[in-house]
Amino acid sequence: MTLPYLPRLLCLSLATYFLVHVALGTIVAPIAKPAARLGARIRPHVAARCLLALRLLPAAGGVFMVVAVCLPSYLWLEPEAPTERVSFGCLAAAVLGIAMWSFSIARGWRAAASSRRFVQRCGKAIVDGPTPLLAIAGIVRPHLMISRAVVRALREEELAVALRHERAHWTAHDNLKRLCMLLTPGILPFPGSSRTLERGWRQFAEWAADDRAVAGSARRACALTAALVRVARMAADAQALLAPCLLGDADQLAARVDRLLRAAPPKKGAGGRPILALSAVAAMAGSLAVAILQPAALYSVHLALERLVE
Repeated sequence: MTLPYLPRLLCLSLATYFLVHVALGTIVAPIAKPAARLGARIRPHVAARCLLALRLLPAAGGVFMVVAVCLPSYLWLEPEAPTERVSFGCLAAAVLGIAMWSFSIARGWRAAASSRRFVQRCGKAIVDGPTPLLAIAGIVRPHLMISRAVVRALREEELAVALRHERAHWTAHDNLKRLCMLLTPGILPFPGSSRTLERGWRQFAEWAADDRAVAGSARRACALTAALVRVARMAADAQALLAPCLLGDADQLAARVDRLLRAAPPKKGAGGRPILALSAVAAMAGSLAVAILQPAALYSVHLALERLVE
């Protein structure tokens, strides 16, 4: 198949993105479960950041290679021929790249629309009805929604620490992070490939919010535990994807309660190693970017792209 100059560039960019994404995804996938297990041994907010970085790495790497490498090498070195042949393999990779992004954007759009309908249906900060609700809703202008059932069920101290928990989600911008994961293609091009990282991130995000709410106080830890148990007994059955309720994932509730009751402080320095590791990765990525953007490197990249097109 032959394509003009700019459509050929679009096809090549999409194919490059897909191939880089899959390559990085095959690296991330085997370390997802070990990374999630390791997260339980370090500070929750650091673990959540690490898992979020791993979840977004394939997509971010693919976009970086297209914007910083593919586009400059093509525009600088590719002659403006009227038309040029594009191989079937390049076309197939481009179509798969479109499919990945189309699926993820549709998923994120559905989640945002569902959350918007949920917020509009609730309508007020204090929600009437039997369904227990305590959540931070929205991204640009997030606001707290709480049901009268929860206000009546919780004692004053329990309600106060539950509100501190939701405020911790707000200050951490967890709703925005959820939306980013929904809008971003999975680490591999098949459903469920990112489930381990996303589930681990949700767990450690809840742990981090618990820690910020409790702030080292055994009394607040007991109050938050009591609040979780009381709300769980009320059997919440409705929550929006971008308005997570106080309980988080129901199947992780027992681990949260056990952790709060044990109130074991994290080891000193436990969060330093992941930060140093992420800094080292960032430095390596910056060095790689500088090396790739050299003229000789761009020429080599252009030759590789030519082989892909042919």
